[in-house]
Amino acid sequence: MRKIVHFIAGKDFEDSSENTASVFAPNTGDVQAEVSLANASTLAYAIETAQAAQVEWAATNPQRRARVMFKFKELVEANRDRLAALLSSEHGKVLVDAQGDIQRGLEVIEFACGIPHAQKGEYTEGAGPGIDVYSMRQALGVVAGITPFNFPAMIPMWMFGVAIACGNAFILKPSERDPSVPVELAKLMIEAGLPAGVLNVVHGNKEVVDGILDHQTIKAVSFVGSSDIANYVYERGARAGKRVQAMGGAKNHGIVMPDADLDQVVTDLVGAAYGSAGERCMALPVVVPVGDETAEKLKAKLIPAIKDIMVSHSEDPNAHYGPVVTAAHKERVEGYIDLCIEEGAELVYDGRTSQIPSDSQGYFIGPTFFDHVTKDMRSYQEEIFGPVLQMVRAKDFNEAVNLASDHQYGNGVAMYTRNGHAAREFAQRVNVGMVGINVPIPVPVAYHTFGGWKRSAFGDTNQHGMEGVKFWTKVKTITQRWPDGSDTNDNAFVIPTMG
Repeated sequence: MRKIVHFIAGKDFEDSSENTASVFAPNTGDVQAEVSLANASTLAYAIETAQAAQVEWAATNPQRRARVMFKFKELVEANRDRLAALLSSEHGKVLVDAQGDIQRGLEVIEFACGIPHAQKGEYTEGAGPGIDVYSMRQALGVVAGITPFNFPAMIPMWMFGVAIACGNAFILKPSERDPSVPVELAKLMIEAGLPAGVLNVVHGNKEVVDGILDHQTIKAVSFVGSSDIANYVYERGARAGKRVQAMGGAKNHGIVMPDADLDQVVTDLVGAAYGSAGERCMALPVVVPVGDETAEKLKAKLIPAIKDIMVSHSEDPNAHYGPVVTAAHKERVEGYIDLCIEEGAELVYDGRTSQIPSDSQGYFIGPTFFDHVTKDMRSYQEEIFGPVLQMVRAKDFNEAVNLASDHQYGNGVAMYTRNGHAAREFAQRVNVGMVGINVPIPVPVAYHTFGGWKRSAFGDTNQHGMEGVKFWTKVKTITQRWPDGSDTNDNAFVIPTMG
Protein backbone atom coordinates (compact mmCIF):
# COMPACT_ATOMS: atom_id res chain seq x y z
CA MET A 1 0.00 0.00 0.00
CA ARG A 2 1.38 3.38 -1.04
CA LYS A 3 1.97 5.74 1.89
CA ILE A 4 1.65 9.51 1.47
CA VAL A 5 3.52 11.45 4.15
CA HIS A 6 4.08 15.09 5.04
CA PHE A 7 6.67 17.30 3.36
CA ILE A 8 8.56 19.46 5.87
CA ALA A 9 11.94 21.17 5.72
CA GLY A 10 12.42 20.18 2.10
CA LYS A 11 11.93 16.43 2.53
CA ASP A 12 9.38 13.71 3.27
CA PHE A 13 8.47 13.56 6.94
CA GLU A 14 6.70 10.67 8.65
CA ASP A 15 5.59 11.41 12.17
CA SER A 16 4.72 9.14 15.07
CA SER A 17 0.97 9.48 14.58
CA GLU A 18 -0.83 6.30 13.63
CA ASN A 19 -3.81 8.21 12.24
CA THR A 20 -4.30 7.76 8.52
CA ALA A 21 -7.01 8.28 5.90
CA SER A 22 -7.69 6.15 2.85
CA VAL A 23 -7.14 7.64 -0.59
CA PHE A 24 -9.52 5.93 -3.01
CA ALA A 25 -9.31 5.29 -6.73
CA PRO A 26 -12.63 6.80 -7.90
CA ASN A 27 -12.55 4.78 -11.13
CA THR A 28 -12.63 1.44 -9.31
CA GLY A 29 -13.63 2.10 -5.72
CA ASP A 30 -10.39 0.56 -4.46
CA VAL A 31 -8.14 2.03 -1.78
CA GLN A 32 -4.97 3.06 -3.59
CA ALA A 33 -3.01 4.76 -0.78
CA GLU A 34 -3.00 5.78 2.85
CA VAL A 35 -2.22 9.37 3.83
CA SER A 36 -0.73 10.23 7.22
CA LEU A 37 -2.76 12.62 9.36
CA ALA A 38 -0.59 14.92 11.44
CA ASN A 39 -0.64 15.29 15.18
CA ALA A 40 -0.08 18.56 17.01
CA SER A 41 3.66 18.07 17.31
CA THR A 42 4.04 17.61 13.55
CA LEU A 43 2.17 20.84 12.85
CA ALA A 44 4.30 22.63 15.46
CA TYR A 45 7.48 21.31 13.81
CA ALA A 46 6.32 22.51 10.39
CA ILE A 47 5.52 25.98 11.77
CA GLU A 48 8.87 26.23 13.56
CA THR A 49 10.64 25.16 10.37
CA ALA A 50 8.74 27.74 8.34
CA GLN A 51 9.43 30.49 10.84
CA ALA A 52 13.16 29.78 10.78
CA ALA A 53 13.29 29.76 6.97
CA GLN A 54 11.10 32.80 6.40
CA VAL A 55 13.45 35.48 7.69
CA GLU A 56 16.17 34.82 5.13
CA TRP A 57 13.63 34.22 2.35
CA ALA A 58 11.94 37.58 3.02
CA ALA A 59 15.37 39.24 2.89
CA THR A 60 16.00 37.73 -0.55
CA ASN A 61 15.50 40.40 -3.15
CA PRO A 62 12.24 40.11 -5.12
CA GLN A 63 13.99 39.49 -8.42
CA ARG A 64 15.65 36.35 -7.04
CA ARG A 65 12.33 35.23 -5.59
CA ALA A 66 10.79 35.71 -9.02
CA ARG A 67 13.51 33.54 -10.58
CA VAL A 68 12.41 30.65 -8.34
CA MET A 69 8.87 31.14 -9.65
CA PHE A 70 10.10 31.12 -13.26
CA LYS A 71 11.99 27.87 -12.66
CA PHE A 72 9.05 26.30 -10.84
CA LYS A 73 6.78 27.11 -13.79
CA GLU A 74 9.29 25.46 -16.12
CA LEU A 75 9.46 22.33 -13.96
CA VAL A 76 5.68 21.99 -13.64
CA GLU A 77 5.33 22.29 -17.41
CA ALA A 78 7.98 19.59 -17.89
CA ASN A 79 6.13 17.31 -15.44
CA ARG A 80 2.61 18.23 -16.53
CA ASP A 81 1.63 14.82 -17.91
CA ARG A 82 2.86 12.97 -14.83
CA LEU A 83 1.11 15.40 -12.49
CA ALA A 84 -2.13 15.26 -14.49
CA ALA A 85 -2.18 11.45 -14.41
CA LEU A 86 -1.59 11.45 -10.65
CA LEU A 87 -4.26 14.09 -10.11
CA SER A 88 -6.75 12.19 -12.26
CA SER A 89 -6.11 8.92 -10.45
CA GLU A 90 -7.00 10.40 -7.05
CA HIS A 91 -9.70 12.91 -7.99
CA GLY A 92 -11.42 11.18 -10.91
CA LYS A 93 -11.47 14.10 -13.35
CA VAL A 94 -10.51 13.23 -16.91
CA LEU A 95 -6.94 13.85 -18.02
CA VAL A 96 -7.67 16.90 -20.15
CA ASP A 97 -9.50 18.47 -17.21
CA ALA A 98 -6.60 17.61 -14.91
CA GLN A 99 -4.31 19.37 -17.37
CA GLY A 100 -6.56 22.43 -17.12
CA ASP A 101 -6.41 22.27 -13.32
CA ILE A 102 -2.63 22.52 -13.52
CA GLN A 103 -2.63 25.20 -16.21
CA ARG A 104 -4.94 27.56 -14.32
CA GLY A 105 -2.65 27.26 -11.30
CA LEU A 106 0.38 27.98 -13.46
CA GLU A 107 -1.23 31.18 -14.68
CA VAL A 108 -1.11 32.51 -11.11
CA ILE A 109 2.53 31.42 -10.90
CA GLU A 110 3.11 33.47 -14.06
CA PHE A 111 1.59 36.46 -12.28
CA ALA A 112 3.84 35.79 -9.27
CA CYS A 113 6.86 35.94 -11.58
CA GLY A 114 6.16 39.67 -11.77
CA ILE A 115 6.44 40.17 -8.01
CA PRO A 116 9.29 42.73 -8.27
CA HIS A 117 6.76 45.09 -9.85
CA ALA A 118 3.63 43.95 -7.99
CA GLN A 119 5.21 44.35 -4.56
CA LYS A 120 6.58 47.84 -5.16
CA GLY A 121 5.52 50.56 -2.75
CA GLU A 122 4.71 54.23 -3.36
CA TYR A 123 6.80 57.37 -2.96
CA THR A 124 5.94 61.06 -2.62
CA GLU A 125 8.75 63.59 -2.78
CA GLY A 126 8.16 66.88 -0.99
CA ALA A 127 5.02 65.93 0.87
CA GLY A 128 5.93 68.76 3.27
CA PRO A 129 8.87 71.09 3.90
CA GLY A 130 11.84 68.78 3.41
CA ILE A 131 9.59 65.75 4.03
CA ASP A 132 9.26 62.68 1.81
CA VAL A 133 6.73 59.87 2.35
CA TYR A 134 7.06 56.34 1.05
CA SER A 135 5.48 52.97 1.67
CA MET A 136 6.64 49.38 1.36
CA ARG A 137 4.84 46.06 1.23
CA GLN A 138 6.44 43.53 3.56
CA ALA A 139 5.76 39.84 4.07
CA LEU A 140 3.51 38.78 6.95
CA GLY A 141 5.75 35.90 8.08
CA VAL A 142 4.35 32.37 8.30
CA VAL A 143 1.02 31.94 6.50
CA ALA A 144 -1.18 28.97 5.62
CA GLY A 145 -3.60 27.60 3.05
CA ILE A 146 -6.33 25.00 3.48
CA THR A 147 -7.39 23.65 0.09
CA PRO A 148 -10.29 21.48 -1.21
CA PHE A 149 -10.33 18.22 -3.14
CA ASN A 150 -11.80 19.55 -6.38
CA PHE A 151 -8.71 21.48 -7.57
CA PRO A 152 -5.68 19.84 -5.94
CA ALA A 153 -3.20 21.68 -8.21
CA MET A 154 -4.82 25.00 -9.11
CA ILE A 155 -5.94 26.23 -5.71
CA PRO A 156 -2.69 25.41 -3.85
CA MET A 157 -0.78 27.31 -6.56
CA TRP A 158 -3.28 30.19 -6.31
CA MET A 159 -2.37 30.47 -2.65
CA PHE A 160 1.28 29.58 -2.18
CA GLY A 161 2.46 31.12 -5.46
CA VAL A 162 1.65 34.71 -4.50
CA ALA A 163 2.30 34.22 -0.78
CA ILE A 164 5.80 32.82 -1.27
CA ALA A 165 6.69 35.30 -3.99
CA CYS A 166 5.88 38.06 -1.47
CA GLY A 167 8.43 36.65 0.97
CA ASN A 168 6.26 34.53 3.27
CA ALA A 169 6.78 30.95 4.37
CA PHE A 170 3.78 28.73 3.73
CA ILE A 171 2.03 25.82 5.46
CA LEU A 172 -0.25 23.95 3.03
CA LYS A 173 -2.99 21.66 4.37
CA PRO A 174 -4.43 19.95 1.27
CA SER A 175 -7.49 17.73 1.08
CA GLU A 176 -6.81 14.23 2.35
CA ARG A 177 -8.93 12.86 -0.53
CA ASP A 178 -6.31 13.65 -3.21
CA PRO A 179 -3.11 14.76 -1.45
CA SER A 180 -0.34 13.53 -3.77
CA VAL A 181 -0.16 16.40 -6.27
CA PRO A 182 0.30 19.11 -3.59
CA VAL A 183 3.29 17.16 -2.24
CA GLU A 184 4.75 16.84 -5.73
CA LEU A 185 4.33 20.58 -6.29
CA ALA A 186 6.22 21.30 -3.05
CA LYS A 187 9.06 19.03 -4.18
CA LEU A 188 9.25 20.85 -7.51
CA MET A 189 9.47 24.16 -5.63
CA ILE A 190 12.54 22.87 -3.81
CA GLU A 191 14.00 21.72 -7.11
CA ALA A 192 13.33 25.22 -8.47
CA GLY A 193 15.56 26.70 -5.78
CA LEU A 194 13.15 27.51 -2.95
CA PRO A 195 14.96 27.18 0.39
CA ALA A 196 13.90 24.19 2.48
CA GLY A 197 11.21 25.09 4.99
CA VAL A 198 9.61 27.91 3.02
CA LEU A 199 6.88 25.57 1.68
CA ASN A 200 5.67 22.71 3.88
CA VAL A 201 2.78 20.29 3.32
CA VAL A 202 0.98 18.92 6.37
CA HIS A 203 -1.88 16.46 5.93
CA GLY A 204 -4.62 16.30 8.49
CA ASN A 205 -8.21 16.61 9.57
CA LYS A 206 -10.08 19.09 11.78
CA GLU A 207 -7.41 18.87 14.47
CA VAL A 208 -4.82 20.27 12.07
CA VAL A 209 -7.20 22.90 10.73
CA ASP A 210 -7.93 24.12 14.25
CA GLY A 211 -4.22 24.08 15.04
CA ILE A 212 -3.53 26.31 12.03
CA LEU A 213 -6.35 28.70 12.98
CA ASP A 214 -5.23 28.97 16.60
CA HIS A 215 -1.43 29.10 16.29
CA GLN A 216 -0.18 32.63 16.92
CA THR A 217 2.83 32.29 14.61
CA ILE A 218 0.55 31.90 11.57
CA LYS A 219 -0.49 35.39 10.51
CA ALA A 220 -2.91 34.70 7.65
CA VAL A 221 -5.03 31.80 6.41
CA SER A 222 -6.61 31.26 3.00
CA PHE A 223 -9.37 28.65 2.70
CA VAL A 224 -11.55 27.19 -0.05
CA GLY A 225 -14.33 24.70 0.73
CA SER A 226 -17.97 24.51 1.76
CA SER A 227 -19.71 27.61 3.12
CA ASP A 228 -20.39 26.27 6.60
CA ILE A 229 -16.72 25.41 7.10
CA ALA A 230 -15.62 28.66 5.42
CA ASN A 231 -17.72 30.56 7.96
CA TYR A 232 -16.16 28.53 10.79
CA VAL A 233 -12.63 29.12 9.48
CA TYR A 234 -13.25 32.84 9.13
CA GLU A 235 -14.73 33.28 12.59
CA ARG A 236 -12.15 31.16 14.42
CA GLY A 237 -9.21 32.63 12.52
CA ALA A 238 -10.43 36.19 13.05
CA ARG A 239 -10.87 35.57 16.78
CA ALA A 240 -7.23 34.49 16.86
CA GLY A 241 -6.24 37.81 15.27
CA LYS A 242 -5.44 36.45 11.84
CA ARG A 243 -6.10 37.81 8.41
CA VAL A 244 -8.52 35.33 6.79
CA GLN A 245 -9.98 34.83 3.33
CA ALA A 246 -12.46 31.94 3.22
CA MET A 247 -14.18 31.01 -0.03
CA GLY A 248 -17.34 28.91 0.27
CA GLY A 249 -19.94 27.18 -1.86
CA ALA A 250 -21.90 28.26 -4.91
CA LYS A 251 -25.07 27.82 -6.90
CA ASN A 252 -24.23 29.61 -10.12
CA HIS A 253 -27.05 30.57 -12.47
CA GLY A 254 -27.00 30.76 -16.24
CA ILE A 255 -29.55 33.28 -17.51
CA VAL A 256 -30.73 32.63 -21.09
CA MET A 257 -32.49 35.52 -22.83
CA PRO A 258 -34.92 34.91 -25.73
CA ASP A 259 -32.42 36.33 -28.21
CA ALA A 260 -29.54 34.08 -27.10
CA ASP A 261 -27.73 31.75 -29.49
CA LEU A 262 -29.18 28.50 -28.13
CA ASP A 263 -26.65 26.30 -29.89
CA GLN A 264 -23.87 28.15 -28.10
CA VAL A 265 -25.82 27.98 -24.85
CA VAL A 266 -26.23 24.21 -25.08
CA THR A 267 -22.57 23.61 -25.89
CA ASP A 268 -21.40 25.85 -23.05
CA LEU A 269 -24.02 24.70 -20.58
CA VAL A 270 -23.34 20.99 -21.00
CA GLY A 271 -19.64 21.54 -20.34
CA ALA A 272 -20.19 23.94 -17.46
CA ALA A 273 -22.88 21.88 -15.72
CA TYR A 274 -21.38 18.42 -16.15
CA GLY A 275 -17.64 18.97 -16.62
CA SER A 276 -15.51 17.48 -13.84
CA ALA A 277 -18.71 15.68 -12.74
CA GLY A 278 -20.06 19.03 -11.53
CA GLU A 279 -17.41 19.22 -8.80
CA ARG A 280 -16.49 22.84 -9.45
CA CYS A 281 -17.40 25.89 -7.39
CA MET A 282 -17.73 27.68 -10.74
CA ALA A 283 -19.96 25.03 -12.33
CA LEU A 284 -23.27 26.15 -13.84
CA PRO A 285 -25.86 23.88 -12.16
CA VAL A 286 -28.88 26.18 -12.64
CA VAL A 287 -30.15 27.39 -16.02
CA VAL A 288 -32.76 30.16 -16.07
CA PRO A 289 -34.47 30.58 -19.45
CA VAL A 290 -36.51 33.77 -19.72
CA GLY A 291 -40.00 32.91 -20.97
CA ASP A 292 -41.61 29.50 -21.55
CA GLU A 293 -40.90 29.62 -25.27
CA THR A 294 -37.18 30.01 -24.59
CA ALA A 295 -37.37 27.22 -22.01
CA GLU A 296 -39.04 24.75 -24.38
CA LYS A 297 -36.62 25.49 -27.22
CA LEU A 298 -33.63 25.15 -24.91
CA LYS A 299 -34.98 21.94 -23.37
CA ALA A 300 -35.46 20.38 -26.80
CA LYS A 301 -31.83 21.07 -27.66
CA LEU A 302 -30.45 20.08 -24.27
CA ILE A 303 -31.87 16.55 -24.08
CA PRO A 304 -30.00 15.07 -27.08
CA ALA A 305 -26.81 16.88 -26.01
CA ILE A 306 -27.05 15.35 -22.54
CA LYS A 307 -27.65 11.91 -24.01
CA ASP A 308 -24.43 12.28 -26.00
CA ILE A 309 -22.30 12.85 -22.90
CA MET A 310 -19.86 10.01 -22.35
CA VAL A 311 -19.13 9.09 -18.74
CA SER A 312 -16.15 6.78 -18.35
CA HIS A 313 -12.89 6.08 -16.54
CA SER A 314 -10.89 9.25 -16.08
CA GLU A 315 -8.07 8.00 -18.31
CA ASP A 316 -10.45 7.30 -21.20
CA PRO A 317 -9.58 9.91 -23.88
CA ASN A 318 -13.19 9.87 -25.15
CA ALA A 319 -14.78 10.56 -21.77
CA HIS A 320 -16.39 13.93 -21.13
CA TYR A 321 -16.15 13.37 -17.40
CA GLY A 322 -15.28 10.63 -14.92
CA PRO A 323 -16.41 9.53 -11.46
CA VAL A 324 -17.02 11.72 -8.44
CA VAL A 325 -14.34 11.66 -5.77
CA THR A 326 -15.66 9.21 -3.14
CA ALA A 327 -18.51 6.80 -2.43
CA ALA A 328 -19.80 9.17 0.27
CA HIS A 329 -19.95 12.03 -2.22
CA LYS A 330 -21.78 9.84 -4.75
CA GLU A 331 -24.35 8.99 -2.09
CA ARG A 332 -24.74 12.67 -1.22
CA VAL A 333 -25.39 13.72 -4.83
CA GLU A 334 -27.88 10.89 -5.38
CA GLY A 335 -29.62 11.97 -2.19
CA TYR A 336 -30.18 15.41 -3.70
CA ILE A 337 -31.59 13.81 -6.86
CA ASP A 338 -34.09 11.92 -4.71
CA LEU A 339 -34.91 15.12 -2.82
CA CYS A 340 -35.55 17.10 -6.01
CA ILE A 341 -37.98 14.39 -7.19
CA GLU A 342 -39.76 14.44 -3.83
CA GLU A 343 -40.07 18.23 -4.02
CA GLY A 344 -42.02 17.94 -7.28
CA ALA A 345 -39.51 18.86 -9.98
CA GLU A 346 -39.74 17.10 -13.35
CA LEU A 347 -36.93 14.54 -13.77
CA VAL A 348 -36.22 14.90 -17.48
CA TYR A 349 -33.10 12.74 -17.57
CA ASP A 350 -31.96 10.40 -14.80
CA GLY A 351 -28.20 9.97 -14.66
CA ARG A 352 -28.36 7.27 -12.00
CA THR A 353 -29.47 4.72 -14.57
CA SER A 354 -27.81 5.90 -17.77
CA GLN A 355 -24.37 6.31 -19.32
CA ILE A 356 -22.55 4.65 -16.42
CA PRO A 357 -19.71 2.20 -17.25
CA SER A 358 -21.15 -1.27 -16.70
CA ASP A 359 -17.80 -2.89 -15.85
CA SER A 360 -16.85 -0.56 -13.01
CA GLN A 361 -17.43 -0.38 -9.28
CA GLY A 362 -16.30 3.24 -9.27
CA TYR A 363 -18.19 6.31 -8.16
CA PHE A 364 -20.00 7.17 -11.39
CA ILE A 365 -23.12 9.30 -11.77
CA GLY A 366 -24.51 10.04 -15.21
CA PRO A 367 -25.75 13.50 -16.20
CA THR A 368 -29.08 14.38 -14.59
CA PHE A 369 -31.49 17.09 -15.72
CA PHE A 370 -34.53 18.56 -13.92
CA ASP A 371 -37.11 21.02 -15.23
CA HIS A 372 -39.72 23.07 -13.36
CA VAL A 373 -37.52 23.54 -10.32
CA THR A 374 -38.70 26.38 -8.09
CA LYS A 375 -36.83 28.71 -5.79
CA ASP A 376 -38.52 27.35 -2.65
CA MET A 377 -37.08 23.84 -3.17
CA ARG A 378 -34.23 22.88 -0.85
CA SER A 379 -32.48 21.09 -3.70
CA TYR A 380 -32.32 24.48 -5.46
CA GLN A 381 -31.30 26.46 -2.39
CA GLU A 382 -28.37 24.18 -1.52
CA GLU A 383 -25.21 23.26 -3.40
CA ILE A 384 -25.35 19.75 -4.91
CA PHE A 385 -21.78 19.69 -6.29
CA GLY A 386 -22.43 16.92 -8.77
CA PRO A 387 -23.54 16.34 -12.40
CA VAL A 388 -27.07 17.68 -11.87
CA LEU A 389 -28.58 20.52 -13.91
CA GLN A 390 -31.76 22.27 -12.68
CA MET A 391 -33.93 24.45 -14.89
CA VAL A 392 -35.74 27.30 -13.13
CA ARG A 393 -38.03 29.21 -15.48
CA ALA A 394 -38.31 33.00 -15.25
CA LYS A 395 -41.14 34.96 -16.78
CA ASP A 396 -39.02 38.04 -17.54
CA PHE A 397 -35.61 39.69 -17.23
CA ASN A 398 -36.27 41.14 -13.77
CA GLU A 399 -37.28 37.81 -12.31
CA ALA A 400 -34.13 36.21 -13.73
CA VAL A 401 -31.91 38.90 -12.20
CA ASN A 402 -33.66 38.55 -8.86
CA LEU A 403 -33.27 34.76 -8.82
CA ALA A 404 -29.51 35.00 -9.03
CA SER A 405 -29.35 38.05 -6.74
CA ASP A 406 -31.54 36.64 -3.97
CA HIS A 407 -29.84 33.25 -3.67
CA GLN A 408 -27.77 32.65 -0.53
CA TYR A 409 -24.68 32.08 -2.70
CA GLY A 410 -23.15 34.78 -4.84
CA ASN A 411 -20.11 33.21 -6.46
CA GLY A 412 -20.64 33.37 -10.22
CA VAL A 413 -23.38 33.96 -12.78
CA ALA A 414 -23.58 33.84 -16.57
CA MET A 415 -25.92 35.55 -19.03
CA TYR A 416 -26.52 34.66 -22.66
CA THR A 417 -27.84 37.38 -24.93
CA ARG A 418 -27.13 39.34 -28.11
CA ASN A 419 -28.43 42.54 -26.50
CA GLY A 420 -25.61 44.75 -25.23
CA HIS A 421 -27.91 46.97 -23.19
CA ALA A 422 -29.45 44.00 -21.37
CA ALA A 423 -25.99 42.54 -20.71
CA ARG A 424 -24.71 45.82 -19.31
CA GLU A 425 -27.74 46.27 -17.06
CA PHE A 426 -27.49 42.67 -15.87
CA ALA A 427 -23.79 43.02 -15.00
CA GLN A 428 -24.52 46.18 -13.03
CA ARG A 429 -27.56 44.94 -11.14
CA VAL A 430 -26.87 41.30 -10.29
CA ASN A 431 -25.77 40.71 -6.70
CA VAL A 432 -22.99 38.23 -7.51
CA GLY A 433 -19.21 38.53 -7.37
CA MET A 434 -18.19 37.19 -10.80
CA VAL A 435 -20.21 37.68 -13.98
CA GLY A 436 -19.90 36.07 -17.40
CA ILE A 437 -21.53 37.54 -20.51
CA ASN A 438 -21.82 34.70 -23.05
CA VAL A 439 -19.10 33.00 -20.94
CA PRO A 440 -20.26 30.00 -18.90
CA ILE A 441 -17.52 29.78 -16.25
CA PRO A 442 -16.37 33.33 -15.48
CA VAL A 443 -13.17 32.52 -13.57
CA PRO A 444 -11.07 35.68 -13.89
CA VAL A 445 -7.59 35.52 -15.39
CA ALA A 446 -4.71 35.38 -12.92
CA TYR A 447 -3.82 39.06 -12.99
CA HIS A 448 -7.38 39.96 -12.01
CA THR A 449 -8.93 38.49 -8.89
CA PHE A 450 -11.26 35.66 -7.85
CA GLY A 451 -13.97 35.99 -5.22
CA GLY A 452 -17.69 35.68 -4.63
CA TRP A 453 -20.22 37.49 -2.47
CA LYS A 454 -22.66 36.54 0.30
CA ARG A 455 -22.17 32.97 1.60
CA SER A 456 -19.70 32.25 -1.17
CA ALA A 457 -16.92 34.24 0.51
CA PHE A 458 -16.01 35.40 4.01
CA GLY A 459 -13.45 38.16 4.45
CA ASP A 460 -12.82 41.28 2.44
CA THR A 461 -9.90 40.31 0.18
CA ASN A 462 -10.07 38.05 -2.88
CA GLN A 463 -7.75 35.39 -4.28
CA HIS A 464 -4.72 36.07 -6.51
CA GLY A 465 -3.99 39.13 -8.65
CA MET A 466 -3.19 42.36 -6.80
CA GLU A 467 -5.79 41.44 -4.18
CA GLY A 468 -3.60 38.43 -3.41
CA VAL A 469 -0.51 40.61 -3.05
CA LYS A 470 -2.44 42.83 -0.64
CA PHE A 471 -3.66 39.85 1.37
CA TRP A 472 -0.21 38.29 1.81
CA THR A 473 1.60 41.54 2.71
CA LYS A 474 1.33 44.38 5.19
CA VAL A 475 1.96 48.03 4.35
CA LYS A 476 4.50 50.10 6.22
CA THR A 477 4.49 53.86 5.57
CA ILE A 478 7.54 56.03 6.35
CA THR A 479 7.52 59.80 6.72
CA GLN A 480 11.09 61.12 6.73
CA ARG A 481 12.88 64.46 7.04
CA TRP A 482 16.61 65.07 6.96
CA PRO A 483 17.79 68.06 9.04
CA ASP A 484 19.12 71.01 7.06
CA GLY A 485 21.08 72.54 9.90
CA SER A 486 18.40 75.01 11.00
CA ASP A 487 18.08 75.57 14.75
CA THR A 488 14.43 76.63 14.64
CA ASN A 489 12.04 74.38 16.51
CA ASP A 490 8.96 76.55 16.88
CA ASN A 491 6.37 73.86 16.20
CA ALA A 492 7.80 70.94 18.16
CA PHE A 493 4.64 70.58 20.27
CA VAL A 494 2.15 70.93 17.41
CA ILE A 495 0.93 67.96 15.37
CA PRO A 496 2.66 68.18 11.98
CA THR A 497 0.48 69.10 9.00
CA MET A 498 1.17 69.69 5.37
CA GLY A 499 -0.78 72.96 5.32
